[in-house]
Amino acid sequence: MTRRPWTLRSDRGSVALSTAVFVPIALILLGLLIACGRIALAQGAADAAARDAARTASLSSDPAAGAADAQQAAASSLGRSGLRCSSITVDVDTEGLAAPVGEAASVSATVSCTARLSDLALPGLGGSKTLSATMVSAVDTWAVRGG
Repeated sequence: MTRRPWTLRSDRGSVALSTAVFVPIALILLGLLIACGRIALAQGAADAAARDAARTASLSSDPAAGAADAQQAAASSLGRSGLRCSSITVDVDTEGLAAPVGEAASVSATVSCTARLSDLALPGLGGSKTLSATMVSAVDTWAVRGG
C-alpha cells in the first residue's frame, strides 16, 4: 500500500473555507448593486415629476395658476411612480409667464422628495435620502399670457 504525500492532504477543506469567505462578500455586493439601482430609479421618478411640473406650468397663461398646476402635476407624477415621499417640495419659477407675447421665455420647476432608504433600497436599511431634480420648459412665444 502506498501512502499519499502529506502535501496533498493539506489542501483538504480549502474549498469550503474559500466559499465561506466569498459567498457573504458576493451577497453584500449584490445587495449594494440592487440598492444603487433602486435609488437611480427613484431619481428618475423625481426627474419625471420635475419635467411634468415645468411642462404643465409652461402651458398656463397665468403665473399663479401655473404654479398651482405644477404642484399638482408633480404630486401626481410621484404618485404614479410608486415613490413614497415623506415630504415633497415643489418650487416653480413662473416669471417667464409674465413676459410679453413674442419674447422668448421659460419656466423652471424644482422637485424635492425625501424618501426612506428602506423604501428605496433594501428593507431594514435606516435613514432617508432627498431626491431633487430641476427641469426647464420653454413657454410658447406667441401664446396669450396673463402676467
